[in-house]
Amino acid sequence: MLFDLDKILEVYDRLPQRVQQAQSLLKRPMTVSEKILYAHLYHPLPAQPYVRGRDYVDFAPDRVAMQDATAQMALLQFMTAGRDKTAVPTTVHCDHLIQYRAGAKNDLQEALQTNKEVYDFLASVSNKYGIGFWKPGAGIIHQVVLENYAFPGGMMIGTDSHTPNAGGLGMVAIGVGGADAVDVMSGLPWELKMPKLIAVYLTGRLSGWSSAKDVILKVAEILTVKGGTGAIVEYIGPGAETISCTGKGTICNMGAEIGATCSLFGYDEAMARYLRATGREEVARAADAIRQVLVGDPEVLADPHQYYDQVIEINLSELEPLVNGPFTPDLANPISRLGENARANGWPMDIEVALIGSCTNSSYEDITRSASIAQQAREKKLKAKTEFTITPGSEQIRYTMERDGLMDAFEHINGIVLANACGPCIGQWARHLDDPNRKNTIVTSYNRNFAKRNDGFASTHAFVASPEIVTALALAGRLDFNPLTDYLINEEGERVKLDEPTGMELPPQGFAVEDPGYVPPAADGRSIQVIVKPDSDRLQLLEPFAPWEGTDLLGLRLLIKVKGKCTTDHISMAGKWLKYRGHLDNISNNLLIGAVNFFNDKTDCVKNLLTGQYDSVPKVQRAYKAAGIGTVVVGEENYGEGSSREHAAMEPRFLGVRAIIVKSFARIHETNLKKQGMLALTFANKSDYDLILEDDVLDLVGLTEFAPDRPLTLVIHHADGTSHEVQLNHTYSPQQIEWFKAGSALNLIRNQLAHVG
Repeated sequence: MLFDLDKILEVYDRLPQRVQQAQSLLKRPMTVSEKILYAHLYHPLPAQPYVRGRDYVDFAPDRVAMQDATAQMALLQFMTAGRDKTAVPTTVHCDHLIQYRAGAKNDLQEALQTNKEVYDFLASVSNKYGIGFWKPGAGIIHQVVLENYAFPGGMMIGTDSHTPNAGGLGMVAIGVGGADAVDVMSGLPWELKMPKLIAVYLTGRLSGWSSAKDVILKVAEILTVKGGTGAIVEYIGPGAETISCTGKGTICNMGAEIGATCSLFGYDEAMARYLRATGREEVARAADAIRQVLVGDPEVLADPHQYYDQVIEINLSELEPLVNGPFTPDLANPISRLGENARANGWPMDIEVALIGSCTNSSYEDITRSASIAQQAREKKLKAKTEFTITPGSEQIRYTMERDGLMDAFEHINGIVLANACGPCIGQWARHLDDPNRKNTIVTSYNRNFAKRNDGFASTHAFVASPEIVTALALAGRLDFNPLTDYLINEEGERVKLDEPTGMELPPQGFAVEDPGYVPPAADGRSIQVIVKPDSDRLQLLEPFAPWEGTDLLGLRLLIKVKGKCTTDHISMAGKWLKYRGHLDNISNNLLIGAVNFFNDKTDCVKNLLTGQYDSVPKVQRAYKAAGIGTVVVGEENYGEGSSREHAAMEPRFLGVRAIIVKSFARIHETNLKKQGMLALTFANKSDYDLILEDDVLDLVGLTEFAPDRPLTLVIHHADGTSHEVQLNHTYSPQQIEWFKAGSALNLIRNQLAHVG
């Protein structure tokens, strides 16, 4: 559908002039990311170009998108900001709270009953503040955004780490926490450090079993889970134009797995085709008219090494299908070596469940390529040897699938079609194992595969691949099957080989849908009342966090010294905890329960220095809070990797943690901590992590002179009477320091809007 055409045309009217002005400032050719970024500055152009990776910049995004799990806290915050209506077009998408149990129809009905209070809240808040509301079952936020809202040259923020999916339509789309969304919805500038730029130069053309998913799986192997941190990844080169728009979306979506700020492609004919196919011919025409500003300049494309901070080259014609995992999305296994690697590492060879779909791979093209394998299986008398599920990305995709007979192909091989929602990808899956500790293997076309991510079991070895590879592996039931070379034994005992998948970029008969699931807001919502029951265990109105005391923080205790990887899933688990995303007190009971304690190699087991006893992390932290004692969390590299969930920052803040001190942060989590008035600090000397002992008392010194580029000092008092002083670095800008002093960014926003009023 077509939304906000007038807003899009406004962007296109000013884009050429703003790009021209930026070009005059930079005095050189520009990449497409630079054009979009400079065209969306909140303030006039600076006197000097911004320095990538150093300067903080205020931007004015064109729109905001939120999914239901993160929208609850974002909207609870926005309700306190003093606005009658959002300042930019905003949408809420109900996709995270539907749990897979039996199948689409039953699961959706159960979700409507179980989550009625939350859905009613989101619908009423949306109605009141002029927010577009997408009902449960309408689809996954990123697919719905791609089909209806994304446009080349635009800028969007979304309260989900996979918001960059919209980069498949040439948009700078960035995953953020809810407090960032509140900034933009309130009409205030949104701050971001000017990203560095990484180019992935594509040549050749995908063919056979290789797909767009394999491009990003290869990039993840090259850059690792933190190699894109602080950078925008641009896909350029002749190979880029050979990839479909939704294939581009898949690649950009999983840029979150390398820590990238976002990823995008320049505007091309594949995007124009997709816009026209999804009812946005006017946007395609307007984009065609300014095509030159929606792509990188010719000089950039001709000599990328001169204009990017890093350049990676990939020949699509030589790309072998990859299966990444387990436990991390950057461990790449070429399909030809997957079985060998599984044997060498002791990974369970038998596959128990195969799952396709998700926000990453649920387009019509994805479904038709997988369906072509399923149809072959039907003809060659094969059935899935695993449990096999299919998740459509939107009601439009599902309805079109059904109309075109694709459902039948999957169901014939015992596939189960799930609701149009995130489902198992985010742990919304009532999976039952005979033994929760038994090592087992699943394969998915999702984006993440951290331990416990999909089903809550640390014993599950999850692998990520393209939908067609996952479908083929479902037919084999084993990791040591290579569909490019190997044969299967069918129901009649015959050896059969799968042909290469075939798919359709767009449905030949066009997309179709009866009820897309969209509910427009009231024209004037000022009289609408939003009710949150005082005794609700799902929703809780927010109280402002206390401002900084104005002194150094002395006598702090160590809550936990985290060992190894600590993602937002370790800090604030999803799965069964999703139901508490609108209730800060209740969800805080999952604080860091998945993190490994350095001192005993256990999860959810830390020492309470007040009693000397060991207990769960939230219970110990609540004891410190009751005693008026602040605490510190210590961690290792890329702390907070993963999703955009700001609960991972709000929970420690709510329970009284004062500082997170680590070797390095993931971008979104570091920003979320700052937004909530937390101290996000890094060891100047990473080996100082080793100095922290379980019984230490800690002082944070230098806060009264807190300033950009000025380190703080941590004084470590050991139980034996000795002490150490170590230097702590930070990346706080002057504005972010004001957030800390005010107690949170929202406190500052509330004060600013009250002053304006």
